Amino acid sequence: MTGSSEKLLEFLRISDKLIIPVYQRNYDWKVEHCKTLFKDLLDTIKNDRKTHFFGGIVYVNDPDGGIAELLIIDGQQRITTVTLLLLALAKLLKEGKMESTEQVLADIIIKKYLADEINPDKRKIKLKPIKGDAAAFERLWQNPEEYHHKSNVTVNYLFFYEQIQKKMLTADQLFAAIQRLQVITIKLTPPDDDPQLVFESMNSTGLDLNEGDKIRNYILMCLPASVQEKYYNEYWNPIEKKAGCDKESNSYNVSWFIRDFLSIKQQKIPGINAVYKSFKDYAEQKRENEFESLLIDMLEYARRYEKLLNGSSDFPKILNASIDRLNRFESNVTRPFLLEVLRLKEQNILSDDDAIDVFNTVESFLFRRTICDLPSNALNKIFLSLANDINRQDKTWNNFIGKLRYVLSVKKGKARFPDDIEFAEDLRHKNIYKMPQRYKAYLFERFENGNSREHKSVYKYLDDGTYSVDHIMPQTPSPDWQKALGSDYKTIHEHWLHRLANLTLTAYNSEYKNRVFEEKRTMKAGYLESGIKMNQYIARNAQWGVTELEQREEHLVEQALKLWPYVNTDYSPQEKALDEYALDDDIDFTGKTIIKYKFDGTEREVRNWVEMYTAVLKTLHEKDRTILNCLADADNSVDLAIHIRRDESSFAQSEKIDDGLYVWTRTSTRYKISLLLKFFALFEEDPENLVFVVKESNAVSKDS
Repeated sequence: MTGSSEKLLEFLRISDKLIIPVYQRNYDWKVEHCKTLFKDLLDTIKNDRKTHFFGGIVYVNDPDGGIAELLIIDGQQRITTVTLLLLALAKLLKEGKMESTEQVLADIIIKKYLADEINPDKRKIKLKPIKGDAAAFERLWQNPEEYHHKSNVTVNYLFFYEQIQKKMLTADQLFAAIQRLQVITIKLTPPDDDPQLVFESMNSTGLDLNEGDKIRNYILMCLPASVQEKYYNEYWNPIEKKAGCDKESNSYNVSWFIRDFLSIKQQKIPGINAVYKSFKDYAEQKRENEFESLLIDMLEYARRYEKLLNGSSDFPKILNASIDRLNRFESNVTRPFLLEVLRLKEQNILSDDDAIDVFNTVESFLFRRTICDLPSNALNKIFLSLANDINRQDKTWNNFIGKLRYVLSVKKGKARFPDDIEFAEDLRHKNIYKMPQRYKAYLFERFENGNSREHKSVYKYLDDGTYSVDHIMPQTPSPDWQKALGSDYKTIHEHWLHRLANLTLTAYNSEYKNRVFEEKRTMKAGYLESGIKMNQYIARNAQWGVTELEQREEHLVEQALKLWPYVNTDYSPQEKALDEYALDDDIDFTGKTIIKYKFDGTEREVRNWVEMYTAVLKTLHEKDRTILNCLADADNSVDLAIHIRRDESSFAQSEKIDDGLYVWTRTSTRYKISLLLKFFALFEEDPENLVFVVKESNAVSKDS
């Protein structure tokens, strides 16, 4: 195995043929990757960089070909993408849509880097993609009417073809930037180097850098050694220790912290595997001399993050207890909001009592939603925008608690805060025993301790196995239990077994077994002798049947309404709040006027449902241009195909999505919503991420 650093174009020039082996995946770079490359090329010229590192290429000589015919083991995405860029530039030069001071630049590009056209009867293209991509690539050399629009090869080529014509760079500048692309090439020499083993190793996850590692390298790698040491010691290492330390493995991973940091700053949650790219985009908006201020800001948030993970000696005990419960509840989605709460507390905008109130409100919101089986995926966007939603009421942080309660109380559909009636009813009927262990532990800890200073270590004893959840009426009722319950014992047992009223905590589950209630009550270490408050209540009963279960149920529901209160508030905004609904909320939007929508981290005002529908489809299309192109070429037997056409005259009413792509819009609002759900499924997008802000209208919208 030998490696060297060289210019990518030089690698292309000396290669007769670049073959993508059949075991490789298809070419799958999307337009977003092409945008990143094009931006890097722009920056290379703008900042007069001599080189731009473009990753690595691993290859081996094709045993069945000539000496310069290479099998690409790793790097096919980069090679294919640059080839498409070069082809687009060459075609535009030949068509006269771009100009160069080098009159034969198009020929230079084609004959040196793309193909050998000495023989006019047979073109020898250097790049040989795998079968499906090869057909699409071959068509790019032909008439545009022959293009294979369903392929990423075609989609990305057309992106470059359009982008180059914007003339952000001249043809000469663009070619110069491409010439500066630097790669590390690694040549394998069989049999000492097994290409397949190398391929598997490079594509395994075992040694991959995590997103935090990539960010650390991005920040520090290009700095002078002295500055690297300063930034690492003063900022990066403390950030890792406070926000990414895993004490069990003695390792650091700040990826999740930086994800939350970026969520606050950008009001958009990046995927955990896209944190590095998102951070790079955010950091590059700043000048180089502002990098230190960025690290200072990150360190301040890392200190707050540490407090959300571990509490703080500066906090009241009741606040630390709430933090511990939220961590055990695994409520990571709340952190972007709670980090801002701690920031406001540091600035003395919120008091300790305010912070306690906020954390308790968050607990109530989360737990009520859990009992009422509301989807957890709705929580991401709720807590992402919650601080801004509060501030937006009157552009201040005044009356923070009142506005927090108001904002949560007006949420609708799957984002709602369940009221007392809904919460109480669902708590009565919930199968508590089948809930995940972390939720059961949380529930019983709260019921046992409440906010009392006489605190029992319920979590500790559940963790170490001292405590367990006990069925008062056992899971397998003995004949004596059956007799005590009466002739209808089967119905009673089935109805009440796993419900809250029949469950408690005990350290003597193995001793209780399925003994009758009187024995459980009076035996040594029975309910009468228990130090657990819940059991002391149970011990007041002489028997255990429907009456006692109903009485305990009402007692616990009453207690729950106090432990997890609803968000009553006197706050009222000057203007009536608009309603917000997610795409998959079960709402009929007929007769509602859309004001704006929120999607993909952006918020946009629209005039009507047609404008929203078209704009969202355009956003989806930008993410993956193959899907709508595929539908446009499909016959009507394919679902959704009748809604996408290449000719606008196919529809009585339509809107343009892209060149040669039109969507039918003469449909009702209800039908548009159902179609969007189908489109979101095709694009593998979560419908919870599309939110409509609406108001009641006096008349039905024209496009409804």
